[in-house]
Amino acid sequence: MTQRVGELAGLPAPCPGVPEVVWEAFGRALAEVEAGWQQVADDSPAQEEVRGLLTQVAAAVSHATRGTAPTLEGLPRTVLTRRLLDLARRQFVGQVARLDPVPDAPGLLGLFCAIEQVHRALEPDWAQHFADRLSGPDGMELVVEVAHDLRSPLTSILFLAETLQRSRSGPINAVQERQLGLIYSAAFGLSSLASDVIELARGGDRLVDLDPLPFSIADIFESVRDIVQPIAEEKGLTVRLFMPPDDFRVGHPVALSRVLLNLTTNALKFTSEGYVELRGEQRNGNTVEFSVRDTGRGIPSHAMLTLFEPFRRRQKQGEYAFSGAGLGLSICRKLVEAMRSNLKVETFADTGTRFYFELDLPLASERQ
Repeated sequence: MTQRVGELAGLPAPCPGVPEVVWEAFGRALAEVEAGWQQVADDSPAQEEVRGLLTQVAAAVSHATRGTAPTLEGLPRTVLTRRLLDLARRQFVGQVARLDPVPDAPGLLGLFCAIEQVHRALEPDWAQHFADRLSGPDGMELVVEVAHDLRSPLTSILFLAETLQRSRSGPINAVQERQLGLIYSAAFGLSSLASDVIELARGGDRLVDLDPLPFSIADIFESVRDIVQPIAEEKGLTVRLFMPPDDFRVGHPVALSRVLLNLTTNALKFTSEGYVELRGEQRNGNTVEFSVRDTGRGIPSHAMLTLFEPFRRRQKQGEYAFSGAGLGLSICRKLVEAMRSNLKVETFADTGTRFYFELDLPLASERQ
């Protein structure tokens, strides 16, 4: 033990404000940490590596006692290094408790502050680490993994909220039903965002129903209204539905439903009074024009330039508060294009915004 203390003590001395007895106590603490590694499992780091790290840690603490930022040149910012410093600090407290007489507080405080500075300097730069991961070749995979992890518990929340709302677990009153509706809508929105992230990673234009299917436009409209109704009621807004005369069509109901739901949710978000309107209008032949209109304040001209771009810059405070992600509209445009159409928008200041697109939807036969 004495030999190890001597080896570790051959370092630059701390500043004059740290008494020699305090620095020697820190040296003994380092030696105790080194000795403790002889009792751990065989697959632990080699004793020579531990001794080298402890020597570097001591040098960094010595440098920090001079009131300057600790130098970490050559000292790896690893879990092992931080663990050794934590053990040394703990052992140092025990060494100080055994000193007689106990040194003055300023001398002890100077060394403790130096240890803390080194500890903070050894903390990894998680922001830079995360940025490096996102910009790396597996960055999109990381985002998709996070989205998958979010979607699983959200699905459970949706199931439980719907079960409670339908009184399957016992009777509920009107207020509780409304609150459960808000929970369902919020969880559905988060789940949709997670799905948008996954879809964007896959290109954003994947149609779940590759082959056209018969469906009811009225069913889709009413389903969208049921999901967003709690949000509309909370804001005092009305959700209007206008159906085309011929309801049963052949097309891609899953993609159409996702687009209309996303557009309706956005419309409610940016509307403070009035209504949001879903409309399906018969055009020439089998063409149906779908539109979602709101009575909000409209979209500023400068925001239109990046309206459909994913991961756009968030607008400055006080301006039109678009989401910085912008995934919803980007996915909507891609899905509409996959259905062989184009998503268009018209907006007027203080009177509202209207998103619309046309689809060729043949009438469904009775056999279909």
